Amino acid sequence: MAIQTARAALGRIFFQRCFYLFVALLVLVVVAPLIEPTPTGRLLVNALNLLIVVAAVATLGRTVVSFVIALLLAAPTLAFQWLSIYEAGPETLMWSWAFGAALYTATLSYLLSYVFRRDVMTGDKLWGAAASYLMIGVLWVYVYALVNYFYPGSFGSGGVPGKYDVSELVYFSFTVLTSTGFGDITPLSRQARSACVLEQIIGVLFVTILIARLAGVYPPTREKQG
Repeated sequence: MAIQTARAALGRIFFQRCFYLFVALLVLVVVAPLIEPTPTGRLLVNALNLLIVVAAVATLGRTVVSFVIALLLAAPTLAFQWLSIYEAGPETLMWSWAFGAALYTATLSYLLSYVFRRDVMTGDKLWGAAASYLMIGVLWVYVYALVNYFYPGSFGSGGVPGKYDVSELVYFSFTVLTSTGFGDITPLSRQARSACVLEQIIGVLFVTILIARLAGVYPPTREKQG
């Protein structure tokens, strides 16, 4: 009963769930590259992540089962994120990235099934499509962070490995997703290059399939016979 009450309350607050998730993701994408890698900056990034996690739980929790799954993934995500502020060990950050990637994968899976469902296209679905595109980019931020953790030196500049925090990987992920090319950050390891190729393919396929979906919803009208 408590879970059902919490799910209903969260649904009332985030009654336009996909819209709020889109806004939270957009704020992170725009603000994160501006944040310096300082303790205050990390606190601000975690606050933005908190907003996204809450919106993701609200979006994913359309049923009791999905709401429980979202909570089970969101709780350790937030716990390790905030613990990393005081214990900046690499393992703590790794676990926060792993649970965050799992939560975003579950949310993205739900959004894609919701957006491409064969029924009437609504405004909420359009916001869901926009949120899905941004979610792909944010999910790959965690993928790149995990790749760089298990394979140090996977990213660099001018062929020289470098150290990059999550805010810098947000910038890198969206340059890959939008196919604007590699600039000051490039993948060096095979694992990083494979992850980049996968993100580019998914990004292109998403836009292509979404356009086809919209074209199917709005078929061409017949010309009036004279």
